[in-house]
Amino acid sequence: MSGSLAGLVCDIHSHLIPGIDDGSPDMDTSIRLIRGLADLGYKKIVTTPHINADMFPNTPDTILAGRAAVETALKEQQIDISFHAAAEYLLDDGFARSLAEGAPFLTLKDNLVLVELSFAVPAINLKEILFQLQLKGYQPVLAHPERYLYFAANKGWYDQIREAGCLFQLNLLSFIGYYGKDARLLAEYLLKKRYFDFLGSDLHHPRHLDALHSSEHLFRIVDRMLETGLLQNPRL
Repeated sequence: MSGSLAGLVCDIHSHLIPGIDDGSPDMDTSIRLIRGLADLGYKKIVTTPHINADMFPNTPDTILAGRAAVETALKEQQIDISFHAAAEYLLDDGFARSLAEGAPFLTLKDNLVLVELSFAVPAINLKEILFQLQLKGYQPVLAHPERYLYFAANKGWYDQIREAGCLFQLNLLSFIGYYGKDARLLAEYLLKKRYFDFLGSDLHHPRHLDALHSSEHLFRIVDRMLETGLLQNPRL
């Protein structure tokens, strides 16, 4: 099928629960976006609303209630796709408190936890947080490492984060320059280093969906990445 991401099977990064973060604002948009992912060949979605203390103080309860509402709407619309929910956790003070208190985290599958950094500055204690997360039995997955442009000046940070046991989830749209030239170059650097474990749409709105549907170049890149056997999406 032309324009297919079917080989990935599962998308692990999106914002499709309506009204709880900066993603889909309403159920109609959520259904439109999910239908678009199904048209691209996906069979499973693990959507990941933001959790951060300042802007989006979501909880497992708010996220799972939203997931249930979306599942009901998908059944009514007869859209055949498996829909699950985890979260995208900002490594902020709230996350550190939850970690210290032993609060349970929503996982992509098993013990996989999707985490993100500030786009402005890296967490001072990043490696320590990753270590503590693993001590609690979780496997950290860093969302869109290519979008933290401060790593461009010292790409050795990527080596250190990998050595600290963190997996990487790259954004599909980074490879076609959607977030700018610098993010594209970092995505290509990580591709050459084979520093990728997952690909995600990071789907927020219809413009993202249109971009995903419009690039044959992107589909070829994904096919090459799948051929390496390193991508874990199909095994989720």
